[in-house]
Amino acid sequence: MACSSCATKDGQPKGCKNNGTCGTDGCNKLTVFDWLSNMSLPAGEKIFPYVEVRFKNGRKEYLNNNDLNLTIGDIVATQVQSGHDVGIVSLAGELVRVQMKRKKISLDGEKLPKVYRIASQKDIDKWQGVRDREEPIKVRARQIAIDLKLEMKISDIEFQGDGSKATFFYTADDRVDFRQLIKEYAKEFAVRIEMRQIGLRQEASRLGGIGSCGRELCCSTWLTDFRSVNTSAARYQQLSLNPQKLAGQCGKLKCCLNFELDAYVEALNEFPKTDTKIKTEKGIAACQKIDIFKGALWYAYEGEWMNWYKVSAEDANEMIRMNKADEPVAALEDYVEEEIPVAEKLDFENVVGQDSLTRFDQPKRSKNRRNRKGRAGNHKSPNRSTENSASAKTTTEKREPANKKGPKKFVKKKSAPNNNPKTENTGSTPQANKGTAPKKRFNKGRRKPKPNNSNES
Repeated sequence: MACSSCATKDGQPKGCKNNGTCGTDGCNKLTVFDWLSNMSLPAGEKIFPYVEVRFKNGRKEYLNNNDLNLTIGDIVATQVQSGHDVGIVSLAGELVRVQMKRKKISLDGEKLPKVYRIASQKDIDKWQGVRDREEPIKVRARQIAIDLKLEMKISDIEFQGDGSKATFFYTADDRVDFRQLIKEYAKEFAVRIEMRQIGLRQEASRLGGIGSCGRELCCSTWLTDFRSVNTSAARYQQLSLNPQKLAGQCGKLKCCLNFELDAYVEALNEFPKTDTKIKTEKGIAACQKIDIFKGALWYAYEGEWMNWYKVSAEDANEMIRMNKADEPVAALEDYVEEEIPVAEKLDFENVVGQDSLTRFDQPKRSKNRRNRKGRAGNHKSPNRSTENSASAKTTTEKREPANKKGPKKFVKKKSAPNNNPKTENTGSTPQANKGTAPKKRFNKGRRKPKPNNSNES
């Protein structure tokens, strides 16, 4: 649960950038909601004299409030072995009593440290200054460890609130002699050094991250009990033993393999052992596969390993019981479960439109080519009116190829000159007035032939 300052706005996360000093204490590990904050104590009842103070990376300690009226979110200066540290009050009141009782912290036998005062602005500025130094110092500390050829990794650094001490958290497979390393650190950083070794799971818990499930790491949000995880947990759940998929950010097996392990073990009690063979009259059958969710097993006869038969867990137990009682079992085919027919998928129609989405991807046809084809099919002679006239008999057409390889052309023969003076300028025949009459502009496709009124002789 994040605080309101970390919420998203317009689809983008803002980020409070408080560097671990969340005022509402909603961005921290295992935050307890104070549901008793609105309730007043009975008359004469004193406030519980201890508070819970949170430090870096979710580290929490219980301190004496020193008769101060503290509330959740107050920045306080606390007592340590040398100097003082700065933390934030994460819980106060009667809920602290419940938490201390759950963690078995004694109130009488052990004297707990106390809170000095509410941190002043000077304390806060100094605390923020040393917190800003942690990242560049960590980079330099790793370089020094590499120069000394030490097989270790500096995972995190935590400064004390007054800047007098720095705790270096490291991970290593074997024991490391870091005596020379501490001298180099003290000389380089001019601060008291404390080396603390942690495990790989604790390192992932301190650093945090996103798991393969898409959520924050369990160890950095709520998990505090790190139990050992074996590969048998993956075998019980029938997972492939792939180290890249089973390992988490820490390099160890994922802690979530133990979450559902008890349910799988309980379900497997109803199944027969996979190494138990079934004797039938047709042959001996061995188990090839098991499905816990469907409650089924697949068996195959020896010598016919390609043919698998699906049998329920109850039928498999029954056949094994019959084998122990020396009762005959005919064949596995008598116990095979019928497969449930799969429902056919519905074909949805396109109610928006039947047009294809790729209709714009098809190449467009050339309009000129289409018009050219239309003209070739509907070719008409420009002297269409003269074809029906009497003089058309004298203008015969003869097809002669203009070129052997080129397209054919139509060549007209010249007609004999008309010597009849009566029809020279009368315009009785359109062929005689072809050269003198003006051309008319009209649409040839819609033109209708004129009636032939000439006298045929």
